[in-house]
Amino acid sequence: MTVHSFTPKAFTAEDSKIDSIICTLRAGDVVFAPAESADRFTRLNHGISVRTGGTEEAAAFAADKGAESLEIWTDCDGFMTADPAIIKTSYVIDELSYAEAMELSNFGVKVLEAASLSPLFGKGIPTVIRNVRHPERLGSVIRDAVQAKEGTGGTVTGIASIDNISLLTFSGPSMVGIVGVDSRLFAALSSCDISVFFVSQSSSETGISIGIKTSDAERAKDATDREFSIEIASGKANRCIVENELAAVAVVGERLRRSKGVGAKLFSTLGRNGINVLACAQGSSEYNISLIVDKRFLRKSLNVIHDSFFLSEYQELNLFICGVGTVGSSLLEQIASQKTKLMKEHNLKLNVVGIARSIRGVFSREGLDLSRWRELLETAPALDLQGLRDEVIGMNIFNSVFVDCTASDAVATLYHDFIEHNISVVAANKVAASSGYANYSSLKELALKRGVKYLFETNVGAGLPIINTINALKNSGDRILKIEAVLSGTLNFIFNTISEDIPFSRTVRMAQEQGFSEPDPRIDLSGKDVIRKLVILAREAGYKVEQEDVEANLFIPKEFFDCSMEEFWQRLPSLDEDFEQRRKKLAADHKHWRFVARMENGHYSVSLREFEESHSFYVLEGSNNIILLTTERYNRHPMLIQGYGAGADVTAAGVFADIISIANI
Repeated sequence: MTVHSFTPKAFTAEDSKIDSIICTLRAGDVVFAPAESADRFTRLNHGISVRTGGTEEAAAFAADKGAESLEIWTDCDGFMTADPAIIKTSYVIDELSYAEAMELSNFGVKVLEAASLSPLFGKGIPTVIRNVRHPERLGSVIRDAVQAKEGTGGTVTGIASIDNISLLTFSGPSMVGIVGVDSRLFAALSSCDISVFFVSQSSSETGISIGIKTSDAERAKDATDREFSIEIASGKANRCIVENELAAVAVVGERLRRSKGVGAKLFSTLGRNGINVLACAQGSSEYNISLIVDKRFLRKSLNVIHDSFFLSEYQELNLFICGVGTVGSSLLEQIASQKTKLMKEHNLKLNVVGIARSIRGVFSREGLDLSRWRELLETAPALDLQGLRDEVIGMNIFNSVFVDCTASDAVATLYHDFIEHNISVVAANKVAASSGYANYSSLKELALKRGVKYLFETNVGAGLPIINTINALKNSGDRILKIEAVLSGTLNFIFNTISEDIPFSRTVRMAQEQGFSEPDPRIDLSGKDVIRKLVILAREAGYKVEQEDVEANLFIPKEFFDCSMEEFWQRLPSLDEDFEQRRKKLAADHKHWRFVARMENGHYSVSLREFEESHSFYVLEGSNNIILLTTERYNRHPMLIQGYGAGADVTAAGVFADIISIANI
């Protein structure tokens, strides 16, 4: 015999759906339904017994008669891993225990009341939640005990939440050891019909925090202050403190009690996302870890927990892309082309939730359609720097990464605020890492403190793993003694391209046209770009250095940098003859020009140097970069890193690699 309970919600479905289900019920089954629907069941299926009542009556009857199972027909598929209105990736829990179901129900999951399940607890009778609208779906099966499934993590079964709650805290220095404080407190609340669903007490017994409905908060405070008025007047206790605008989150799973490190992972995950836990409690059954958080962070908290405990099919990163020039647009194309592969092979989902350029920005919590990003951005509202900051921080979205593909000084000033709000930063922009040492150091330290990432591998060498290599050497205990490097893909392209047929001025124009140089090529020609890169490498190697500490030896007269862009292009051909004479002599001596950055013994410099065929710098082609690292371990034979050091595609690929590293895959 199977007992069926049709809830009032079930009758919101089409009549044909309900009638079809009634006709398939087995002879001898018992149905509990509202009184007004009893005739309908009897008329359509004469083999069943129909009784008036709800789920509680059905459960009590099933337990008393030893039924095979209880089927509850309602308007949902069953228990979900989280509220689907908040977590779009939530899904139906196919199996859970009675203990887990009751914990979730007690904490606000509205599938059914916990009292409906209690008669069947420990009876060995399963309960199945079925959806009248979709009877073909299997729903959720509730049993006395369930086995963990491989590949699901097996620790957390589901997450529940309650918003609009308040936290009442009663404390006092003289409460330690006083018998009856807790009983008096709960008696005072009970006398006012105030229900408590959360209790957390400090181990020192100097305070107790209680979670209640916000609508009960003031009455609870007044009742508690009255009960302990004598202790408050004498200074033994403090007046109650009430915190409003809070939410409670319950992490539920029978296997929580048998799993090590769950609490540590839970709190560290929330902390990395900037979510402060105001109070926490774990029941004696250890099936439930309950947390109180600011209501503003409820959505973010649920997403973070759902994502981190394998309840989501994919780990998610939510990306804000700033700058859609050659690097930014290439990055968006790479993300779009690799998205499916990352989901399939690494269970990583990249959501681009914001795209901004200098005057416009488009944002969507659900993720933007990357096949239409240009169209979306073109019709997006105007956006200034403050607006960009407010949008990114205001979305308060979990696992956020701000990706700066600009060269903007102004955008770089936002990094501190983003990191302060637990948003990781990936920067192709060199401004911040090469700015004053105090700012560079502050950003690094803040990221470490907040548990997020500040990554800027592409600041030097585009996609080459230069910074990562230096950090790996340093972290392993090695020490960088000397750096010699050709770090400007632009200048290397220029000096590799210059010839009898292609004068110097034309090579500069070609470098700009092909995307190797900065929009203003004088940044490259002045050595300023290389100075920034050398400063970044030296800092990552552990040295405190400013841009002013680098000796710059210019190979173009200073007046070329003090004029307008138009005048610069007009004057540039005047240098062609001198460069051609010098180039001919260089070729006759079998040498090549290289613009070299150098760090050794506290001295930093950039200069144009000549190299013979025997030197590794001589054979550097195109826009390639090359770096020699002399360390305590790599002393007689320095470590050499060489490859493409400029270009939108390789720079975007390096930015992409930094993004992927945040996901730790």
